[in-house]
Amino acid sequence: MRKSDYRKFYTCPNKGLLTTTPGYPEGYITKDGMWAAVPVLGSKTKLQIIHNGTFPHVARNYPSAVAYIKKEIAKEKKKNK
Repeated sequence: MRKSDYRKFYTCPNKGLLTTTPGYPEGYITKDGMWAAVPVLGSKTKLQIIHNGTFPHVARNYPSAVAYIKKEIAKEKKKNK
């Protein structure tokens, strides 16, 4: 049995590419493609909401962007009923 630490033997050559803390995806798009949230240039957390080629809102983070899109979709469905 080997007494040395196996983590020192099997090193990762691209250790800088891996992150130990999970984050949110870089963007979001609905299944029909009508709504999207894309990253704002120069910001790591802000997402620009896009709907039919217009920019109605800027969200602070991924969960707030998804919540805004879902809320607006529900408004549209209610309006069209």
